[in-house]
Amino acid sequence: MNTKNTVAFPKRKINTKQLVLCSLFTSLTAAGAFIQIPVPLLDYFTLQFLFVTLSGMILGSRLAGISIGTYVLMGLIGLPIFAAGGGIQYIFRPSFGYLMGFILTAFVVGLLCENIKAPAFKSYLLPAFMGMLITYTVGFSYKYLLLNFYMHEPTAVWTIIAASLPLDIPGDAFLCILAALLAARLYKPLSRLEF
Repeated sequence: MNTKNTVAFPKRKINTKQLVLCSLFTSLTAAGAFIQIPVPLLDYFTLQFLFVTLSGMILGSRLAGISIGTYVLMGLIGLPIFAAGGGIQYIFRPSFGYLMGFILTAFVVGLLCENIKAPAFKSYLLPAFMGMLITYTVGFSYKYLLLNFYMHEPTAVWTIIAASLPLDIPGDAFLCILAALLAARLYKPLSRLEF
C-alpha cells in the first residue's frame, strides 16, 4: 500500500486484485443503469453515477478510466448494458454524452483522490462534486450539439439544463454525498484485501 488514498497498486501491470476490482466496477456501472429509484411526482434516477464516482475514489485514475471505459466500449459493441440498450448507434442518442462524461469523471475523481492524505467523508466530497460537474458539462455539451447540429432541433442550453433540474441534478448531488460516505468506509477494508 502506498501513501496515496486509493486502493493503489504497481503502475505497469494489472494484478488479480486490480482486475477483480475493475471488473466489479464495470459490472456495477452496468447494473446501475437498471437500478431505477422512483421519485414521487417526477420520474426515477439510476445509480450509474454513484458507481462511476466510487470507481475513481477506490481505484484511482488509471484503473477507474479503464473500468468505466470498458463499460462504455462493451455497450458500444452491442451488449444491452446502457439504460436504453446498446450498439454503436447509441452515439446518436442525446444522452450518450453522459456516458462519455462518465469516463472522464472516473479518471478525474481518481486523480483527485490519489492525493488525499486522510480517507474521510469530507476529503471525498469535493472530488465527487467535481465529477458531477464534469459529467454534466460533457453531457450537456454533447446533447446541445447533437440536438442542434445533427437532429436539427433548435434547443437552448438553458432548456437542456432546466430539464435536469427537477430530478437528475439533485439526485446526483445526493449520490455524491453517498459516494463520499461509502468511499470513506470502504477504503480500509479494501486496502486489506489479498488475492
